[in-house]
Amino acid sequence: MTHDTDRDSLAFARETWRTVEPYHGAVYFSPEAAAQYAELGVDARTGYFASRSAALGAASADVVIATFYNFNPQLVRRAIPSAWDVATPQRFAAARLTGIDATLRRILGAEIVSSPEMVRAAELARAAAEVIVSHPQGRPLFAAHAALPWPGEPHLALWHAQTLLREFRGDGHVAALLTAGLSGIEALVTHAAAGDVDAGVLRDSRAWTAQQWGEAVQNLRERGWLDDGPHLALSEDGARRRAEIEHTTDRLAALPYLTLGPTACAELCSLVRPFSLALAKELLPWAVGRLSVGRP
Repeated sequence: MTHDTDRDSLAFARETWRTVEPYHGAVYFSPEAAAQYAELGVDARTGYFASRSAALGAASADVVIATFYNFNPQLVRRAIPSAWDVATPQRFAAARLTGIDATLRRILGAEIVSSPEMVRAAELARAAAEVIVSHPQGRPLFAAHAALPWPGEPHLALWHAQTLLREFRGDGHVAALLTAGLSGIEALVTHAAAGDVDAGVLRDSRAWTAQQWGEAVQNLRERGWLDDGPHLALSEDGARRRAEIEHTTDRLAALPYLTLGPTACAELCSLVRPFSLALAKELLPWAVGRLSVGRP
């Protein structure tokens, strides 16, 4: 495989991931999921940590901090392990699945949920996900989710497949960030400096204080990742290093898509894009533009 072919292959793999990802990501903004966590007796943020880490079992706070990576550890410790005193990991996992089931049915509608297009999309996504089930090494969060049973209904099988693909990619991304020498908060700062997401959103959603954020910015400036100007921006070297991280992440995540092949990946994108758009328009509006054009 030549370097150019490698880049082209990674491009269609990344496009497939980005197109299908909102179908999974909707669970993090689902009012139905939040309602399920409330029934168990926790707020939405605790429900997020408990339901996503539930596949690991009754994990300690340190394990969740390690695998989730970029959240303020104090935020995690407010949720874990006390969540396991409220309900078992199995109940949190079931609440998550019940919540996303209700969200998909509400937003997509009964006709789409039971459509031939949904069945075919689930077949393709599952085929991609099953490629990596035998490759759990170094990917703890993925491995935990891969051990969960497959849902029977196609719309939930598609969601579970994308969950596996997402956590497989995420574990690889953490490895790339660690290799580049970035802490969790520094990874967020460079992400914000790249201009993809507002710095305040990233800082506040992960519960970092303004002081902690400022210290991370200063440290990255001293290390040459950021420009010295008044605005948060990557330096030329920082942009190069951030691009290397993204390329490494793409490369580590590519196996399921390369195995599925460009034709099947294009079919999967075509099938799922309308589903992802419908979900994004209501729950993830920042993702709509990239889905509309269908480009990585």
